[in-house]
Amino acid sequence: MHEVAIALGTNLGDRLSELQEARSALQDLRASDNWAQSSIYATAPVGCPPGSPDFYNAVVIFDFNGTPHELLTACKALEHHQGRLIDSSQGEINAPRPIDADILYFGADRIASEKLTIPHPRMTQRRFVLEPLAEVRPDLILPQEHKSISELLENLDSPEPPLTLITKDW
Repeated sequence: MHEVAIALGTNLGDRLSELQEARSALQDLRASDNWAQSSIYATAPVGCPPGSPDFYNAVVIFDFNGTPHELLTACKALEHHQGRLIDSSQGEINAPRPIDADILYFGADRIASEKLTIPHPRMTQRRFVLEPLAEVRPDLILPQEHKSISELLENLDSPEPPLTLITKDW
């Protein structure tokens, strides 16, 4: 069993409902009562096509009893179920989407394969990931990092605008 973190994001449809549906699907995957979720934040799109709507972002943490690739398969199934199309079929990288579910970490595991990199390779460069994660696991130190999540957030050099709190209870 491993503690895992999933970053959730949505910028299409009823964003709150999309996050709640994804959260419910992920709760069904947990292997224990361990569950933590951040608040939901509104964030400006990063690396998306011009005119993309703002995102709602959150992080959930739970224990998972399976492999990293099994969790990836579950996240991709969740995205597909909620209507996300594969980026290449949409013609644009990072096109607006009803849900995005990215594995941030998988216990202390490090993975670098064609389909999966853990910890997420860009998570320490993104305020929209670090801020919600720091809310629920501020003292976490990722594999091969020397600073905690809260220290990484404090030292983040990012052009991202501040996040806007939407709700703590969802």
